[in-house]
Amino acid sequence: MDRETFHSCCSLVKMPRRSRLQHQGSSPHFVDYMERATAYSRFFKNYLLPNQPCMFSKKFTEDWNCRKHWVTHEGKPNFQKLLQEFEDTPVPVANCNAKEYNANPKQIMPFKEFIQYWREYIQNGHSSPRGCLYLKDWHMQRMFPEHNAYKTPVYFSSDWLNEYWDTIEVDDYRFVYMGPKGSWTPFHADVFRSYSWSANICGRKKWLLYPPGQEEFLRDCHGNLAYDVTAAVLQDKGQFPHFEEACQPLEIIQEAGEIIFVPSGWHHQVYNLEDTISINHNWLNGCNLDVMWQFLQEELSSVQKEIEEWRDTMDTWHQHCQVIMKSCTGIDYVEFSTFLKTIANNRMSFLNSCPGSGSGGASGCQSFLSETLSALGPHHAAFDLQRVVHILESMLSNEDFKRLEPSALAFKPEDLLQEIREAVHTIV
Repeated sequence: MDRETFHSCCSLVKMPRRSRLQHQGSSPHFVDYMERATAYSRFFKNYLLPNQPCMFSKKFTEDWNCRKHWVTHEGKPNFQKLLQEFEDTPVPVANCNAKEYNANPKQIMPFKEFIQYWREYIQNGHSSPRGCLYLKDWHMQRMFPEHNAYKTPVYFSSDWLNEYWDTIEVDDYRFVYMGPKGSWTPFHADVFRSYSWSANICGRKKWLLYPPGQEEFLRDCHGNLAYDVTAAVLQDKGQFPHFEEACQPLEIIQEAGEIIFVPSGWHHQVYNLEDTISINHNWLNGCNLDVMWQFLQEELSSVQKEIEEWRDTMDTWHQHCQVIMKSCTGIDYVEFSTFLKTIANNRMSFLNSCPGSGSGGASGCQSFLSETLSALGPHHAAFDLQRVVHILESMLSNEDFKRLEPSALAFKPEDLLQEIREAVHTIV
């Protein structure tokens, strides 16, 4: 990112990010399609900041090892090759024919058992007494980093979510999905209201996407989100009183090799139209950090409403709300602040290692993260830091954040803010 783009994006990020669907009241019949490589800055300004979906052609994945080795010449899953690589690996498998709360129940089984099921499912006309099983949310990349199955495109490389979890070596949000024709994922928005990108290694998917805010029309009379937005029950005004107010979903057919970019907070439902394998990442960065912070505030507010009756009987009520929120979402305010500090420290270290960065040059930059940060450049790092500043300032004025025990935080946010401002001053 150059200096001009940096200043342009710093102003754009302050604009309200409404989708085309909300402006027009109905779904467009197309999504922007990237046939070949384009400048990162174009993707940044046209899709990340305005939070709009787009599709990348199969040219972006044609060199991936998984597309070469996991797929037969006929474009089908290469079961024999997959078994050679993952035979006894335990994998998470969901049953698409069962509902548990608002998702499909999962079990762990050996990979070879899932492949045996899949083969039998195909031979039986894509049906089975065991139901429709779907291998999903498998951390293949973390388990087998040496396989070098694919490479994250530069457009999705500013990935704070996986950067943080890689740093603490606890988890990641990189997944492999494998499912037979007919497998599907119920209506949902992604973790922390993050972005996601999904690449079809083989097979085809159908996506139904709704922009942020439309999900409120897809709740039942009790406030519960619809499980299946195509179900006939949604036509019942007694059960779904606002369904008719919802726009039509953006429907996208994703072909083999293509990558779809799903924006932050867009609820979606996905079907495998053929036997399909896909790579999926959840990710976030400075462009949608405010969406994550808003999501966390709303989650905490929901928890507080649920246990409001105990507020006056517990001295540690606010701490308990944080504990419950973390058990539901995977993060609380303390970890979110640690997340921000980790991201900020990485970028400040990067800027400190960039001689002459004040002039906009990125060559020669070295840091422990540095391949990605060097590719994006010092102005992108400065943009990231300014977004962290914006959220930290918001957190410091938040009453629930102020109620955290000072000992719970491993650093003083005010000190971090000052440190970041000094680092950004050197580049802007």
